Amino acid sequence: MFFYIIYLIAVSLLAVIVTIHDKLSAVRKKQRVPEATLLIIASIGGSAAMLITMLIIRHKTRHPKFMIGIPVIIMIQAAIIFAVWRFIYA
Repeated sequence: MFFYIIYLIAVSLLAVIVTIHDKLSAVRKKQRVPEATLLIIASIGGSAAMLITMLIIRHKTRHPKFMIGIPVIIMIQAAIIFAVWRFIYA
């Protein structure tokens, strides 16, 4: 369990850093982070941190792919966590 928490902290930190980097790149008209990369980071555990960061810095909030997709990813991850928890503790 300890390693899972450390993993989530690391992936969440990565999600925040990459999201802020993409926002700064957009403002400066520099090379952007591919959308697929952002979604992969969200899928591997950084979805909550990425969504919160996007809302705070107002980045990609007009894109349904992110404003619908990331909450869907969060719900899928929550369902998986609940199913695993029920399997282990039932």
